[in-house]
Amino acid sequence: MLPYPKIKLLPGKEISIQRRHHWIFSGAIGSKDDSLQNGELVQVCSHRDVFLGVGHFQYGSIMVRLVTFEETEIDASFWKTKIQAAYQLRNAIGLVDNELTNVYRLIHGEGDGLPGLIVDFYNGTAVIQTHHMGMFKHVKQIAVALQEVYGEKLQAVYDKSAETLPKNSGVENRLLWGEPISNQVLEYGNRFEIDWEKGQKTGFFVDQRENRHLLARYSAGKKVLNTFCYSGGFSVAALNAGAAEVHSVDISAKAIELTERNVGLNPGFQGSHHSKVADVVKYIREIEPDFDIIVLDPPAFAKNLKAKHNAVQAYKRLNAEALKKIKSGGLIFTFSCSQVVDKQLFAHTVTAAALEVGRGVRILHYLSQPADHPVNIFHPETEYLKGLVLYVE
Repeated sequence: MLPYPKIKLLPGKEISIQRRHHWIFSGAIGSKDDSLQNGELVQVCSHRDVFLGVGHFQYGSIMVRLVTFEETEIDASFWKTKIQAAYQLRNAIGLVDNELTNVYRLIHGEGDGLPGLIVDFYNGTAVIQTHHMGMFKHVKQIAVALQEVYGEKLQAVYDKSAETLPKNSGVENRLLWGEPISNQVLEYGNRFEIDWEKGQKTGFFVDQRENRHLLARYSAGKKVLNTFCYSGGFSVAALNAGAAEVHSVDISAKAIELTERNVGLNPGFQGSHHSKVADVVKYIREIEPDFDIIVLDPPAFAKNLKAKHNAVQAYKRLNAEALKKIKSGGLIFTFSCSQVVDKQLFAHTVTAAALEVGRGVRILHYLSQPADHPVNIFHPETEYLKGLVLYVE
């Protein structure tokens, strides 16, 4: 008998849970204890009192996020088992003990069956980010489980949940265990400095690793424009692959400072690097049409369905400007990380931009998030990053 309060669903609302989807929306709830608090663990049952799963309760549109479909307690053993399974996946895809890459995602929310939990591994330091109070209540157990799974490979665990929890939660970012030895990492041999305390996300956009590696394949001898550059990931990849000239642009002065530091950590390249603080769309409108490669990696233009239409228009406008200015025979690496803009809609939006500009465009690659950001086949919302590599005539 589980020690958690029980929530019963309305008739027929158990179907999505039986299909192993992790979210239960408020409209599916038949009955619950009115004294339930945000973050409390609950067991979910059908209207016939058949057990369906255990999850975190929270008032709002998504009222329960299931962490297991098994009738089991959420204790220290549970966390070790889940983290061990995630570790085994990363080991299977060659990211553990990789001499060229020591930064990767260990836990990808629902992709690893743990809604609201992100853990990124940075060369011996695990950075945790929780996205709701229920998951945050387990951070100490998660930190212990990380130590048990990694052993001597782990030097520190840092909690960065203050960035993703409500501002009135009273949560502060903190070192949970150990002492970081280094904040420098390798990605395919490219060196980066990670600011997990003040940087965006957990400190680095880990999800673009394979796409940066692909860019490197095309960069030798080319003039490259990296827009929304943040920490300069695409810039460093291009320079180390032999790009003749790379321009990094971001509206944030701090991002440009970080880019320049990361470029400085990689002194072996022969090309030139130029950086500029600027509004990207305005900047592209003013450049000469002599870039061989343009990278468009904007922040999420839509974080909810209400913003979807405006986001589509923003993606169309951005891609149209790049299509006007790319050199004939050039490549555009274009991305969207807006979850509500699916890959089909994004492709249609880029197509609309190409029609507006009137240039011949061919798709060379469909891009996505890497394997350490797995897509849960039962929870399609875990697929969020999509991209295209365009050849422009």
